[in-house]
Amino acid sequence: MRGTRVVAAGIALVLGLTACGGGGDGEKAGVAAVPNDPAKVTGTITVLTNRTDQVQDGTTEKYAAEFNKVYPNVTVKFQGLTDYEGDVKIRMNSKNYGDVLLIPNSVPLSQYPSFFSPLGPVSELSGKYDFTDRATVGGQVYGIANIGTANGFVYNKAVWERAGVTGWPKTPQEFVDALKAIGEKTDATPYYTNYHDGWPLTNWGNALGSPSCDPAANDKLAETKEPWAPGQDLNVVDTLLHDIVRNKLSEEDPNTTNWENSKNLIGTGKVATMWLGSWAVVQMKEAAQKAGGDPDDIGFMPFPAQVDGTFCSVVRPDYQYAVNVNSQAKEAARAWIEWFVNSSGDAQKSLSISSVKGSPLPESLQPFQEAKVKFVHMGFAKNALVNDIDKASEVGLNAQEYRQRIVDVARGAAEGDLGGVFADLNMRWSDAQATIG
Repeated sequence: MRGTRVVAAGIALVLGLTACGGGGDGEKAGVAAVPNDPAKVTGTITVLTNRTDQVQDGTTEKYAAEFNKVYPNVTVKFQGLTDYEGDVKIRMNSKNYGDVLLIPNSVPLSQYPSFFSPLGPVSELSGKYDFTDRATVGGQVYGIANIGTANGFVYNKAVWERAGVTGWPKTPQEFVDALKAIGEKTDATPYYTNYHDGWPLTNWGNALGSPSCDPAANDKLAETKEPWAPGQDLNVVDTLLHDIVRNKLSEEDPNTTNWENSKNLIGTGKVATMWLGSWAVVQMKEAAQKAGGDPDDIGFMPFPAQVDGTFCSVVRPDYQYAVNVNSQAKEAARAWIEWFVNSSGDAQKSLSISSVKGSPLPESLQPFQEAKVKFVHMGFAKNALVNDIDKASEVGLNAQEYRQRIVDVARGAAEGDLGGVFADLNMRWSDAQATIG
């Protein structure tokens, strides 16, 4: 239901898009500005969404009805896509990829103008919304996030307490020890990888910056020759994932995992822990209630590392909404984005961090506030260069295949060891860095 970041195959396909001219010319498209007079906005728009649950339960229809109270002459249609990244990636070989869509993670920042209409100058929109730097090219913003998410572990507090663990682990080793206690003292699976669906594993990439508490962690990848060297964030993060699986603290057969069912498993205490964004908390609480569990059992904890005695959680945008450069109803599409982000209340209902500056934190993150967890807003000034290096290296920093490989090595389903994996990643990264210059 949430997105996945795509590795080499996805990158190759996006390059194919450029070669075959699947997108339009963003520089000639004109800015998709916020309409001045809602009554004059007309048209029918298709909104692509990864929130299949909202489409199925009627939430999107309710949003459309509220939107029509402001924009009565716009018809909004929704398409919920389970494999959002895969489906949209294919559609972007043509001009038919909705009017409003979530920007796929496989599209390099430099190609945004080819596929999306500019929404306004960053000098204007950055004062109203967080995370605009993630979608800015040439001073224009091409995507606006609805929500931001803090990163951490969603966990069943009751299971952890039954295992005798009541405080948040402060180091990766303490975290592994806590999972071992859960395995020994409860019937729950200590950790669930969601390996089969793949995209949940991409959330591990969002831990970058948490161990070091460094907002420049992403930008530093542009100059760091060996990002998986000992002490580097990616080494710390990927080693923890590896050690969880290596110590048999995750599900027995990762090929049988199921994202939708994982909500029920953690909600009823059959699974203890999953690494996800704070956006997932409300879904796990709802699943717990539906399955007869206690929604108050669902908690959220930061990555097990501290800097000067303080936990750090990187806050990143979820998918960013964009207008298809080929849309015949750009004004209506832009109106939907503006209304949805500012007036729908979706961010608040999902217990997420609204991208609208000055919005209060959700209830689910109150424990973070109380524990004085530092929220790190990652800088992305060099993100385009980092993406270029990532593409050239074929590492796929935020791809599911990258972490699936680590899981496979850890469980003995693939050759090699973690040291070899890191050596290969470092070599590919440094070679690509030298090539990109």
